[in-house]
Amino acid sequence: MPVLVFKTNVQKKSHAKKIIKILSGQLPAYNITFDLQDCDRILRVEGNIINQTNMIKQVSAQGFDVILL
Repeated sequence: MPVLVFKTNVQKKSHAKKIIKILSGQLPAYNITFDLQDCDRILRVEGNIINQTNMIKQVSAQGFDVILL
């Protein structure tokens, strides 16, 4: 299954949970996780067909920076 990895500036667990909830609502079959311990505050999205532009739009709409690695 394809995996996209994004660098973010998300700092708080509560913000990560909110973003995961939003993305999971649109993509319920996908595995979406954050690694806030990593220096790049990694967002991982695993699923069959991943629209990276949509992922970036959704996270950016919450006020965070997000860059595909």
